[in-house]
Amino acid sequence: MLRHLMFGFGFLSATMLSHAAFAEGARTLQIIVSKDKQSLTVYDGDTVVATSNVSTGKAGHSTPSGIFSILEKRKYHESNIYSNAPMPWMQRLTWSGIALHESSSVPNYPASHGCVRMPGAFAKSLYQMTERGAHVIIIDAQIAPERIESTNLFMPRKPLPAGPLFPDVELRTSSIRGDSKPVEVAMNVVPDNPSLARPAIVTDARSAAAADEDAAPLRILITRRSEREMLMDVQVILQDLGFETGGADGFAGPLTRSAIAGFKRWKNLSLKGPLMTPEFLNALYETAGKPQPPAGQIMVRQNFESLFEAPVGIKDPQIALGTHFFTVDKVEHSAETAEWLGITLPNQLSDATMKRLGIAVADDPNAPDATARAFDRIEIPADIRDRIETLMTDGTSVTINDQGLGPETGKGTDFVTITHSQPTISQAKNSVTKPRPVRQSQARAQYRSIGLY
Repeated sequence: MLRHLMFGFGFLSATMLSHAAFAEGARTLQIIVSKDKQSLTVYDGDTVVATSNVSTGKAGHSTPSGIFSILEKRKYHESNIYSNAPMPWMQRLTWSGIALHESSSVPNYPASHGCVRMPGAFAKSLYQMTERGAHVIIIDAQIAPERIESTNLFMPRKPLPAGPLFPDVELRTSSIRGDSKPVEVAMNVVPDNPSLARPAIVTDARSAAAADEDAAPLRILITRRSEREMLMDVQVILQDLGFETGGADGFAGPLTRSAIAGFKRWKNLSLKGPLMTPEFLNALYETAGKPQPPAGQIMVRQNFESLFEAPVGIKDPQIALGTHFFTVDKVEHSAETAEWLGITLPNQLSDATMKRLGIAVADDPNAPDATARAFDRIEIPADIRDRIETLMTDGTSVTINDQGLGPETGKGTDFVTITHSQPTISQAKNSVTKPRPVRQSQARAQYRSIGLY
């Protein structure tokens, strides 16, 4: 009895914490929603801050599992799909209509049209804790972040100082003659430092570190190179060889298709089959005298905007990477230390997807140290690592997946990963039953502005 009373008091205290209490730590908070437990847990690092019961999507309107972030916050919102249903303390997770919000009906089972419903007092408290960009992990089975140690994880670097390396040194010529003719003086200056790209003038490393404290956390996705990245490389090489592709935009327009066909005829390659076959790629890179690029791609966003991207290597690319999520806190640039947390999410890839990605062996999310071992397989160029480690702040996150950018990732979002669970026998049976007729309001919703459930 005493244990239950203590738990209830702890929960009440957690849900009544003010926004001010989390003003400094909001960027390190992450929310994990467990669909099997119908529960929500707020973590600051690996410490539980608050918990609540929730109601996720019901049959026919399931809540997607995956890695999300808060895109928009409104104290009051009305659904433009379901009869202007009130949705107080709304925190949007996707532009297609999934959100966290208050509801008067939060039973201990799935009952929503896709959103995550929360009790009123908790919904308000959570709204006050979070800020845009906070991560929300929705998963089928309950999971908790764990501290991760790996020599391959990013670690903060001391920012380089701006200005001359020796500002107090009096300049003089190398000649001992005392003539008055003008002379040229060579000076060592600091190379471009991405952490100092803001207008503020920074004169020492300590000031640089302080200036970075308010920078938005980085959002990093490491995945396999998609056909778009490969096609962009192909377009550049073809242009260097004298073919006209119409630019290097990663889209197979008429000029690009004509250029690829022309190269295939030149090298006596078959014109049948996919546009970019392994034989075509091998011949193209060999002709250009260039090595084929690594199998992976790293993409970096900040403040919901693309920052940069680059190729990265993947060890044993025939083995699936799996889906993993990392966050960092306690970032100390002056000491070059930080602490990482990670979780692994089950994500069942279809046979067709595995074949398209060249994956022969599926990942095992339950393998020991699966999270850290996934990061250890990534080979990141030194210049890209330096840039990230100079820019990283508390709350910086890394997602690793196989499938690349999902349909929910777009303009004004962080990287969204939708995961797929292994269907059970009962689910497989249900999938062949007669489908329910589509409600007229649902059909109209496809042509209306994006709304919330």
